Amino acid sequence: MRSDSDPLQKLLRYSAWANDTIYRSLAGVDPGILVQARPGRPSGALGVLGHIHVVGRIWKGHLTGEAHGFRSRNFESLPSFSELRELQLSLDGWYTEFASALPVGQRTVPIDFQFVDGGSGTMTAEEMLLHVVNHGTYHRGYVADMMYEAGLKPPTMDLPVFLRDAWRAAA
Repeated sequence: MRSDSDPLQKLLRYSAWANDTIYRSLAGVDPGILVQARPGRPSGALGVLGHIHVVGRIWKGHLTGEAHGFRSRNFESLPSFSELRELQLSLDGWYTEFASALPVGQRTVPIDFQFVDGGSGTMTAEEMLLHVVNHGTYHRGYVADMMYEAGLKPPTMDLPVFLRDAWRAAA
């Protein structure tokens, strides 16, 4: 259930909208452009989108206490654009449902976890969810920059545009 007064739900829905927006803008782009190597990202924009997804799956594992199965923050074998888009859509749905069902009192309970690099950490569910949103925003910005470098115009994915075009329009 959507709660207009819950900023955490709003941010998770924003993140899902922004992910969908960037995937829609990249649909039909020459696959060679999507995997064109960039400094620090040998798999290009597709690799960055894959990284966003893998990190989301890792934090899902931390939130649920289930093994996530990743040994790094990137896919060992990158899925196709269309496969990755479906995976991200499903994961974003999971996050919005999880946040909707998470009792307010459970948001601030500390959760212990292991980082992929082997270090240990403790964060609350709320902190983990905020990290997933922030992480995706950061890396979508990198993909938008890659789009500019390739001569493409990235979509506008700012929170105010989401609030105007998606959040309030759906109310």
